[in-house]
Amino acid sequence: MTCDTRTRVMLVDDHQVMRDLLRDALENTGEYRVVAQAADGAEALRVVDEIAPDVVVMDLIMPVMDGIEACREITDRLPGTKVLMLTASNEQDAIVRSIAAGATGYLQKYSGKEQLLATLREVAQGEFRIPGDAARELTQAMRSGPSESIPEPLKALTEREREILKLFAQGLTYQEIGQVRGTSGLTVRNAMSGIQRKLGFRNRQQMVVWAVRIGLVDGGQG
Repeated sequence: MTCDTRTRVMLVDDHQVMRDLLRDALENTGEYRVVAQAADGAEALRVVDEIAPDVVVMDLIMPVMDGIEACREITDRLPGTKVLMLTASNEQDAIVRSIAAGATGYLQKYSGKEQLLATLREVAQGEFRIPGDAARELTQAMRSGPSESIPEPLKALTEREREILKLFAQGLTYQEIGQVRGTSGLTVRNAMSGIQRKLGFRNRQQMVVWAVRIGLVDGGQG
């Protein structure tokens, strides 16, 4: 009996056509198996415990229960399940709200197929992924928020580590940061693990929000 190693995905979107397009795009790669679909957050919650997918691809704006509330419930119930928010919304606070709800990825629907697949792959592997354009919106949205400038934690980081964290918070991948720094993506990944341990964050989305809030992305704490 052959073991199915494909990533198990649940699609949550109130448009059937969108779910069908996503299902075909994902399953045609051979990497993913769509194990469940739902038309809103409430329907997703009724089946997600039994399905326990690896990743939920979640729309933001839906009737009955929106993606933010559903994401919060799912990540509380199933810590091992990752949530990728896929939305047409261009509201600046949507990214912040998604991250606060526990999403480990955020992507707008106008993104290309290759960007979708790359982002989903990283999210499925447990990485926190916000593409550069969304990261810039995150920065803009949080500039007017309350300041959380805490200089002491940054003192624990070397100049190199601060630069890596800054680039990561700007939305660059490990490989892209490696190109900037003249090193490998694996080296950058290991450095990020060390940065997370030093700063004491449970996950990288918390770390990114913190880096934006203290002004590191704008260079204010460099």
